[in-house]
Amino acid sequence: MALDERIISKAIIERYSQKLLSQLDCDCVIVGGGPAGLICGYELAKNGFKVTLFDKRLSVGGGMWGGAMMFNEIVVQEDVKAILDEFGIKTVLYEPNYYTADSIEAISTLISKTVKAGVKIFNGIEIEDVVLKKVDGQYRVGGVVINWTTVNMASLPVDPIVVSASFTVDATGHDAHLAQTLVRKAGVKLNTDSGDVPGEKPMWADVGEQDTVNHTKERYNGLYGCGMAANACSGAHRMGPIFGGMLNSGKKCASLILEKWGKK
Repeated sequence: MALDERIISKAIIERYSQKLLSQLDCDCVIVGGGPAGLICGYELAKNGFKVTLFDKRLSVGGGMWGGAMMFNEIVVQEDVKAILDEFGIKTVLYEPNYYTADSIEAISTLISKTVKAGVKIFNGIEIEDVVLKKVDGQYRVGGVVINWTTVNMASLPVDPIVVSASFTVDATGHDAHLAQTLVRKAGVKLNTDSGDVPGEKPMWADVGEQDTVNHTKERYNGLYGCGMAANACSGAHRMGPIFGGMLNSGKKCASLILEKWGKK
């Protein structure tokens, strides 16, 4: 049977439109498809949440693809190995408490299993703004404002659209883009020592790994931070190419949201 280019185009447009329309109102929207954001989405979807994840790049996965300096191996510690085991990602003992994994296998598997768990991922989409509304007398983040990454790159005057969500997760990495946007545009005080986003401190792997988990929390009503965004919001240390803190942070973020959901 001969192929018809019109049917190919129609299929892509219709299926993508259906997928996006179905996610315009969701339980949780996650911005940033690195390991923390993926794990957070995976855990929420496993528990029945309707999760939408946006990443501004074409290649979802954040910095894990490159390992360290494009040596595509990563390191995880003993207490995180169980997470990789759950995903079927092979790890190799290097020294006590140091396991290595192929970064390509690790991140591609995380992406695949997250999608199969039910998370709808949209790549090439950037967040322009957050939705901030007064609910029951308190201001609350209620979603994000999206546009094509290429529109912003070209500085085109194209209006965005809105995705509504009960919970919003800032997993945008070092920039903590959602938290920064909220402070800059609304002048709010975040749940941080300064009320602002001080940015991360220099590398200190041992402290940075634990800080990433400790500082994973609700930053403002409805807005949570995980991964390096959590550290940037708290002025904590970065940790480099060891990914246990990132994975544990995503898992903790999901548990905090599930706990809050259970109290509704």
